[in-house]
Amino acid sequence: MRILIVDDEELIRNVIKEYCYNEKYDVLLASNGIEALDIINREKVDLIILDIMMPKLDGFSLCKQIKDRNIPIIILSARTDEFDKLIGFELGIDDYVTKPFSPKELIARIKAVLRRNKPLDECFIYKTLVVDFKAHSIAIDGVNIKFTPKEYELLVYFINNINIALTREVLLNKIWGYSFFGDDRTIDTHIKMLRNTLGKYRNLIVTVRGVGYKFEAK
Repeated sequence: MRILIVDDEELIRNVIKEYCYNEKYDVLLASNGIEALDIINREKVDLIILDIMMPKLDGFSLCKQIKDRNIPIIILSARTDEFDKLIGFELGIDDYVTKPFSPKELIARIKAVLRRNKPLDECFIYKTLVVDFKAHSIAIDGVNIKFTPKEYELLVYFINNINIALTREVLLNKIWGYSFFGDDRTIDTHIKMLRNTLGKYRNLIVTVRGVGYKFEAK
């Protein structure tokens, strides 16, 4: 996998680069949006780590120019305003990480985004829980379980982000979209429903205090 790191701070580029090397990723570097665009036009890029505030061409402007390339993007920015996150997700980014950040957490998010953007295996199996993606079905102990469309979407998203804590904001955006005028209660209600649907596997969905939820399958 080849990752393009776009940030005008050399130290940040180098830190992320070293962590990516440890995971055996190929790395490309750019200090601004113009350099990044040139690389994207010349090289195969599997994922972009992108700062917003950069000289010459900012991160959001770059997102607009490459929107049709379908390259996964993780925004890495010191800007924490809700409006910036809204803009990013509307432009099609896959995740938004604020500075200061944990390099290990960033690597976990990189893995999650790459996992989400590759074709799903035919099934997810945990003990006697089987989620068949092709058949769009959930079975426990060999018995098919009834579920709502949103429960299924939530479960699949959790599986694609296994063992990663997900905020209610991210879940609301990814499952309902920012055009949906809901709140945290929407997430909590559907999590409760999904837990009930999973029955004896309800504890796979863990509440992460002060953050949101995590699908934990060890």
